[in-house]
Amino acid sequence: MRRDIVVRPAKREDAATIAEAVCMAVGYDTTSPLFPVFLELAGREVAQYSYRNTLIAEVEGEIAGAIVSYDGAELKELREPIYSLLKEHLGEVPHIEDETEAGEYYFDSLGVLPAFRGMSVGTALLNAATERAFAKGHERVGLIVDYDNPDAERLYTSLGFERVGTKLFLGHEMWHMQKIKRL
Repeated sequence: MRRDIVVRPAKREDAATIAEAVCMAVGYDTTSPLFPVFLELAGREVAQYSYRNTLIAEVEGEIAGAIVSYDGAELKELREPIYSLLKEHLGEVPHIEDETEAGEYYFDSLGVLPAFRGMSVGTALLNAATERAFAKGHERVGLIVDYDNPDAERLYTSLGFERVGTKLFLGHEMWHMQKIKRL
């Protein structure tokens, strides 16, 4: 049975889902000491993981996943709030490489809740985020994917993303993939 997926802009009250999605994207769950950091950032107006940078997918009225995306030119400004929160919650601030840059609308974090995996929720979120970026006038969207995640890379490739190089993120080499707006 096909289920309808509705994608909508996130609201401040979606902060817990956003934080969970970001944790999933970086390989953690809600028990991670990073969860409260992402939770606080998700509720802010201006921050890398702000609800204002997020789209939410719902399946039959239930939240199924989220994607955080933003203009790569704004990374430094959007990332600034994370440093004090990392120091407060972890006692240190790890070195975080810039995974995007000006000229790219960046898909930072994509997370689909376990009960909704395999239902095309990730595809719906990626397509909606791409449409949003192109509607804002951006010519390319980008993301990074772990070398060890061929399933995700296959999904991105099926949606028109291509490898354009590599990026170092948290000391780990990852594929950098982009999709260019076609006229």
